Amino acid sequence: MQFYKEGFRGGNPDVKPTAADLRARGAYEALPDRVDVLIAGCGPAGLCLAAQLAQAPEIKTMIVDPKPGPIEKGQADGVNTRTMEMFQAFGFAETVKRESYWVNQTAFWSPDPRNPAHISRIGRVQDVPEGSSEMPHTLINQARVHELFLEVMKNAPTRLEPDYSWAVRDLEIDPTTSDHPVTVTLENTGINAGETKTVRANYVVGCDGARSKVRSAIGGELHGDAAHQAWGVMDILANTDFPDVRQKCLITSATEGNILILPREGGYLFRMYVELDKLNPDERVSSRNFTADHMIEAANRIMQPYSIDVKEVVWWSIYEIGHRLTDRFDDVPAGQDRNPRVFTAGDACHTHSPKAGQGMNVSMQDSFNLGWKLMQVFKGRSDPSLLRSYSAERWVEAKRLIETDHQWARIMSAPAGESELDSGDMPRFQKQFVENLEFTGGLAVKYDASALTGHETHQALATGFEIGRRFHSAPVVRVADAMQMQLGHVAEADGRWRIYAFAGQDSASGSDLYRLCEWLMNDPDSAAQKYRRPEEDIDAVIDLRAIFQQGFDALLDQQMPEILKPCTGKLGLQDHEKIFCVDHKEAGDIFEMRGVDREAGCMVVVRPDQYVALVLPLDAHAQLSSFFDGVFRSPST
Repeated sequence: MQFYKEGFRGGNPDVKPTAADLRARGAYEALPDRVDVLIAGCGPAGLCLAAQLAQAPEIKTMIVDPKPGPIEKGQADGVNTRTMEMFQAFGFAETVKRESYWVNQTAFWSPDPRNPAHISRIGRVQDVPEGSSEMPHTLINQARVHELFLEVMKNAPTRLEPDYSWAVRDLEIDPTTSDHPVTVTLENTGINAGETKTVRANYVVGCDGARSKVRSAIGGELHGDAAHQAWGVMDILANTDFPDVRQKCLITSATEGNILILPREGGYLFRMYVELDKLNPDERVSSRNFTADHMIEAANRIMQPYSIDVKEVVWWSIYEIGHRLTDRFDDVPAGQDRNPRVFTAGDACHTHSPKAGQGMNVSMQDSFNLGWKLMQVFKGRSDPSLLRSYSAERWVEAKRLIETDHQWARIMSAPAGESELDSGDMPRFQKQFVENLEFTGGLAVKYDASALTGHETHQALATGFEIGRRFHSAPVVRVADAMQMQLGHVAEADGRWRIYAFAGQDSASGSDLYRLCEWLMNDPDSAAQKYRRPEEDIDAVIDLRAIFQQGFDALLDQQMPEILKPCTGKLGLQDHEKIFCVDHKEAGDIFEMRGVDREAGCMVVVRPDQYVALVLPLDAHAQLSSFFDGVFRSPST
């Protein structure tokens, strides 16, 4: 973390200097008449987006929610490794790591062959495959995740806070104007219930759940099916003789159904997903009048010969499994050639079962994808057509999620020993779990070739940084202070692109790496110069980092290119934190770990949402310019 670039300022460095012209807040302050972006819903998707946009004072952002305030408990709890990598960019991954439960192992229980009325442990697997991420799979209350995003918003230059007790009732888009063309009708849900307020916006993002008013207003529908299976979920404080209660467990009984146990933060709390009854095709779960006691009774039947003695039910809910997906994630119907103005994210455009732990994670990845694109458009760095890529990229991933979760939910609800699902020496539900580890970790996303994701022509130069997939961090040493760290952790959620330049065998002055640095620094048509404004720092749009093969002590006295030690900020202070080398101690050699060509080196271009956009030779200046010409527009246009 770097600070003091604009001068010394005491106190918490996470609290950014306040931007000018902030909106007045207070109990009696009126809502604004116009905003740039209106976000509906303070769930994970909405808050993730708001936390990004809050960093940009030039974007007037408003986020509303019908609830009277933040949630305190319940709902989602799983944070996969990909989301933890994203949390690192927001600055609170270490907080989550300290407070959360780490899912290290998953245990599998099924009917005991000697006594099928009882369950017995049949296996155990490592939950996060070795080397798949430097981050753990964690479990933490969704309300705490919300709180961390709210803190980022409040500390941001805009001091953004939600407007609670307001819900979107309807919206209209005026295609004849480009000036705040979306008119949103908000309805008060609090002490002034029924009162309405009209707000005009340039863009609206519906993160308002499965019954989304935003989706309905743009003609979106959720299509899919239901499994007609009732499940219950409860967070409890309880005593039990079940030996694996502090490990994630998948339990299937012979005749009574299935359970998923998820230990929670704090050492005592744990969550249980409990299978209840099948539903008739025309039946809704609400008609059964299930209670927490029904769940506890079912859990005790399924877990025989073990039992649980519940001391406190912290939160509980009953739900039915459904898998549904909208046709598009924006307001542009198929066949129309125009840029979108309204978007949906999270449950507003895809719903599925909660047992794979993907709901909160995928919702945040939706808005993490959209946030930097909105920032880039508002800052004039890209044409608004960039926003078309949001629906194109995220719909494909949501479809993959629905298909995988549909299969997983079916297996989780199948009777133990069903021949169609159980074969070989491993029960089907355990085999499927192992096969899905990349998916459940959030690491299976791969964006197709597009203007934002290049072709694999030079993939062989860095086989471990797969184009279209997230940047897979690896250990390095920062040269200036011999700091051992993860290279991916230099990336913040600030909307900037990154170029990681890996030096080849020849890394002296005059090498390909040095020529790349000199071109980026001095050529007015280079990617670093062309798209920034004259008053902006050299790394305002594209942040260049260099990684050498030598040890740090061999590089301390080497003359480095100016762009790797740039003077930035109003004081013109030199940045010493852009140069890295391999970790020769114990953590591993990044060149070897990620298949980087030692002889030639390469550059890895990474999007603001941490996905690899391109791998190129160090001397491919023209190709780099051509790629960025398809992403950016120069400030003069």
